[in-house]
Amino acid sequence: MSSERPTIYLYTDGAASGNPGPGGWGAVLCCGQLRKEMSGGFARTTNNRMELLAVIEGLSAIRWEGARVEVWSDSQYVVNTVTQGWKRKKNQDLWARFDEAAARFSLEFHWLKGHAGHPENERCDRLAVEAYSKPGLPADEGYEQNDTLF
Repeated sequence: MSSERPTIYLYTDGAASGNPGPGGWGAVLCCGQLRKEMSGGFARTTNNRMELLAVIEGLSAIRWEGARVEVWSDSQYVVNTVTQGWKRKKNQDLWARFDEAAARFSLEFHWLKGHAGHPENERCDRLAVEAYSKPGLPADEGYEQNDTLF
């Protein structure tokens, strides 16, 4: 019996109704027969923040230190920032959280086309939209503190 742990697959999506506006994130973790779905939302945020937060929350739910994780996202912002070294001008609070979470794993990022019928990506999108559609959403403190658009 091999002592090597299986790969964990993390599918993520973020959504916002308006940009900024109410926003949500969704994540699905898959490993063998195990599956975990999670989501959350905020009253006022941006799509890019929710895309990145979905990855952070998904990684934070993994308990295996050093696990091999394949992250699948339809966010070019997230995937290209990680894989191509795009500058991290905005969302510094979330990028710091990402760096802390990512340091625990062996990560491989993949971009996939959104709204193209990929079952896990579609599920993440539904989770994100459901999350921001709930009443009484909390404030995205990181967005509110760093909102320099207005």
